[in-house]
Amino acid sequence: MPKFELNLSLKELEKRTHKDYLITKKFLKADAPEYLALAEGDKKALVHLCKAAVILEKINMQIDCKHNLEVKEFLEEEIKNGNKQAELTKILFDAQKGINAIDTMSNPIRLIKDIEEKPGKGVYPENLSKEEFHNVLIRMLNEGKVEDVKGILTQRSIVVRAAEDLAGIDYIDYFHKDFEKMADELDKAAEVSTNNDFNEFLKLQAKALRTADPMLDAYADKKWATLQDTPLEFTITRENYEDEMTGTIVENEELSTLLKEHGISPIPKDFLGGRVGIVNKEGTEALMAIKKYLPTLAENMPYSNEYEQTISAEADAQQTMVDVDMVMASGDVGEYRGGITLAENLPNSDKLSLTIGGGRRNVYHRQIRFVSDKSKLQERLDTILDKEQHKYYLDEADHWFTIGHENAHSLGPKEGSEKLGKYRNIIEENKADMGALAFVDLLTELGMYTEEQRLQIIVTTIADNFLKSKPTLSQAHRVRTVMQNKYFAERGAYDIKNGKIHVNIDKVVPIAKEMLAEIVRIQIDGDFNKAEKYVQDNFIWTDNMEIIAKKLQKVSKALNGTLETELADKLLENI
Repeated sequence: MPKFELNLSLKELEKRTHKDYLITKKFLKADAPEYLALAEGDKKALVHLCKAAVILEKINMQIDCKHNLEVKEFLEEEIKNGNKQAELTKILFDAQKGINAIDTMSNPIRLIKDIEEKPGKGVYPENLSKEEFHNVLIRMLNEGKVEDVKGILTQRSIVVRAAEDLAGIDYIDYFHKDFEKMADELDKAAEVSTNNDFNEFLKLQAKALRTADPMLDAYADKKWATLQDTPLEFTITRENYEDEMTGTIVENEELSTLLKEHGISPIPKDFLGGRVGIVNKEGTEALMAIKKYLPTLAENMPYSNEYEQTISAEADAQQTMVDVDMVMASGDVGEYRGGITLAENLPNSDKLSLTIGGGRRNVYHRQIRFVSDKSKLQERLDTILDKEQHKYYLDEADHWFTIGHENAHSLGPKEGSEKLGKYRNIIEENKADMGALAFVDLLTELGMYTEEQRLQIIVTTIADNFLKSKPTLSQAHRVRTVMQNKYFAERGAYDIKNGKIHVNIDKVVPIAKEMLAEIVRIQIDGDFNKAEKYVQDNFIWTDNMEIIAKKLQKVSKALNGTLETELADKLLENI
């Protein structure tokens, strides 16, 4: 077994794993009423779904970094030998689900010396530079190896060296044995689960894990997106925020031209996550209130006559929504890296299921959004928000905003964002935020929100948009908040008075509409240079942001986060 040198000192590890510095999100307990209320068949199915999620995490760790599994094994062996430093390192490794991550201050966390994070993570050869990558693809295309290049640039492939060329191996083939085991668990869950629709989805998904055929995933995705009244939740999340290598292609004019000539769209690689939960009926009913308004929102999107969007203004919205009590989050969806996912709208627009009539589905993570320490929240408000506006702040309003954000992912241009390269995710996340804010007044007029809720959403969103530190450009979800803060400040949506935020409430929605229109225009045009300029012009950390950041740092010492999964741990005891 390889030996590794631990990078963080014992003192640093003791600090980062202390409860004051380590945020803990608690998923369902072993005796949770939500679990105890399940039918016996669903309880048995939950065991198999958790086993499947564990296998998926093993796969994604290899996609994330080629050294993750051997480092995990090394740490476990060192812990057996009484190595305290390894024991604390393993806590962070399990929390961020890998060697390399960033903390809540946007600082890189490297748990092992001399293993740096690569732009291509574990999906490209470690020693492949951007320049070599581009040059090899250009040569292969000029040599007529078009199908080989297509295989390299699909979101499903692991790229390996093949003599002087590169080759793409579909991840189902690359990790065949593990995907086969995972499929077995899904089939076993389908044998005992009580819901026929859910079982049909599990069988379709199991089939897709056994054969490298994108259309099989499309059938499974299409079925998954229709699930609304099921006791259990199981998702394989496939999102491509992590791959920074593929996005560089649009920066090379010669390569981009060649790919266009051959009809090849370079789509960043998917990273895989597993979500296991129990559907909360009461929370789900509250979510569904917005569904009837989605066609109206689609009609009111900027430039709506210039593109096709997932939700049609003329038809019922093909969008299901569930609120889920979380049992387990594995792989990409469960990584605590600077933050963790509150909700997801899937499949993404690059997925095949949307071309065969499939819809989308929003899943919200109840335990992740819960505020565990109300006194800490009050301390934050006392520190950064004008006291006169405390009455408008409501932590539940952040959930309402998230609902708007996730649904806004289904609005706007359905295609073309891959042309924006490394800026595509920043632009898309910015669009979703601005869509959530831009329609607050319209939804109030339509009766979705009360006037009080309108005020709460606006003030809560602006107050929560400030960060503890300037993010890196790779953090799409955080870069967009800096862009918004600068944009809003310049147009008077808020002021900083005596070191505190004062929201100019009636200015927020009109400004959000303005920014939304600019973002959608960039997506329609598909111009990399315009996207780059827009991000660079707005991604500026201002003095006012720094003033609030310093205050937030005093309120919260947290640097890392972790998940506590008591129920899942109990269900997995015997594996």
